[in-house]
Order: sequence, then C-alpha cells, then structure tokens
Amino acid sequence: MKYIDISLIIEKNIPQWPKSRSIEIKRIMNLNRGRPANVTRVEMDVHTGTHIDAPKHFIKNGRSIDKINLNELIGRCYLYNTGNKDEINIDFLKGLDIPRGIDKILLKTKNSKLWKDKKFHKNFVALTPEAAKWVVKKKIKLVGIDYLSIQKFNEKDNKTHKILLKNGVVIIEGLNLNSVKQGMYELIVLPIKIKDSDGAPARAILKIL
Repeated sequence: MKYIDISLIIEKNIPQWPKSRSIEIKRIMNLNRGRPANVTRVEMDVHTGTHIDAPKHFIKNGRSIDKINLNELIGRCYLYNTGNKDEINIDFLKGLDIPRGIDKILLKTKNSKLWKDKKFHKNFVALTPEAAKWVVKKKIKLVGIDYLSIQKFNEKDNKTHKILLKNGVVIIEGLNLNSVKQGMYELIVLPIKIKDSDGAPARAILKIL
C-alpha cells in the first residue's frame, strides 16, 4: 500500500486568511531546561491549514464538526486536475466524467503552486455559486480544494459556502495537491473532534489504488 499525505504542515509562517489570529506554537515545558517532558501549546483558528468546514460555519443551527459521520470523510474519491483555469465554473464541472458511485471529488488547481509562497494570495481559484449548485444537484457529498476557501475572496453573502453546507456537502480546504496526479484514490480525512465547533484542522491522506 502507498499513501500520499495531502495535508499542510502547521507552522507559524503558513499562509492564513487575512485578519486571522496569528498562529502561536510555544514550548511550555522543555526537557533541555530540566523539565520532566516536552509539552507544546498551539493557538490558532480552526480554519487554519488543511481543515474541514462544518455546516455550523455558515448555517444557523448547522451541524458542528463533531457531528460529521466518518462515512462522509472516508471513501473512494476522484481527483481532477483543472489545469490553468482561473475559476471552477459550471461549464467546467459539466465536462467532468465522474465515475459511477463516486460522491467525493477533489479539485487540483493552480492554487497548489501558491503554497511555496508564505503570503496569502487573494486571486486563488475557487468555485462559483452556480458550480456549487451543480455539485449539490449531482449528489456530491464531499468536495475538496487546494487553497484556504472553496469560494472566491470577497464573494458576496458567502453563497458558495452556504449552498454546499446547507445541503450537507463536506468541504475540505487547504489541501496540498501539488504532486498528486489526476485519478481515483481512497480518501481518508480526519478532523479533530472539537465539540460544537464550526470546523477543525484535519489530516488528509490519499491511498493509491
């Protein structure tokens, strides 16, 4: 078996959404200073790095991250390379040949090259609201993308998020797909089980079939 880790490393200089609280990673106990163990404290937004948005993120009374079922997070997926497209619109999605039985898709865009740069880029590739409606119509249950949001920066009313989340579509953001080829994989993505949270950092892995 071969696995591909498609998660970002959490570190202080990782790209973050504007106005997010700075990541703090602090060693509060240190063996080198005579303490009995090394202990690290981490403070960050739950939408940092590779993470999952729970419906609660944008939907009033929506499910929190601890209520998402494992069956929604693990299973066969198809990864699509979108090439040099500037947005993921409905016309592009209509051209996809989604294998029968697949309800999880990952979208590799030119965003993956942006992870080399530690600053945040506002012009990242994302879904349009019309594309989100198509995802729901096709009964896709999970969609993942390789930057910090599934929707465009400064999209009005957060329509794309709301369309997906109110219809039970799991959103994975912040994937690192730079070295992954288009094709079928087994996806395993496990968010930290934080009670009543609107999202959580996650470890995302692809198993090569």
